[in-house]
Amino acid sequence: MSKVDHNAIKFNQVSLSVIAVAAYLVDQPWVVGVLGLVLAASTAWPQWGLFRVLYQRVALPSGWLRPNVRDDEQAPHRFSQGLGAAFLALSWIGLQADAVVLGWALDLLVAVLAMVNVVFDFCAGCFVYYQLRRAGLIKQQA
Repeated sequence: MSKVDHNAIKFNQVSLSVIAVAAYLVDQPWVVGVLGLVLAASTAWPQWGLFRVLYQRVALPSGWLRPNVRDDEQAPHRFSQGLGAAFLALSWIGLQADAVVLGWALDLLVAVLAMVNVVFDFCAGCFVYYQLRRAGLIKQQA
């Protein structure tokens, strides 16, 4: 187990939810594409993730939030973020293909699931990760 700052995760989730919902409200599919790229990059290079950098350089120094470090695994959270990026990519593709109901539904699904984690402390992507690991499809990290 490593140390994970759960407030950094929640800051990330609130930020992406606000942006995903705003993209829907102002009908700007390009925002969904950019948000998906931001999440994908953050999954690949977590230390340079946009929301992590904002959390560390703005939210913490300003005193808006304090760290909430817990013993936890990084992998399920990264998997969940990657899953969110994949759903946003599918959302963007749907929007570009004029499947607007599907596109916006996937965008809003990502926002809702992120807020479920913030409000209820249930990470749907982490749940999927653990089920895949339990089934032997993902190996446990040493």
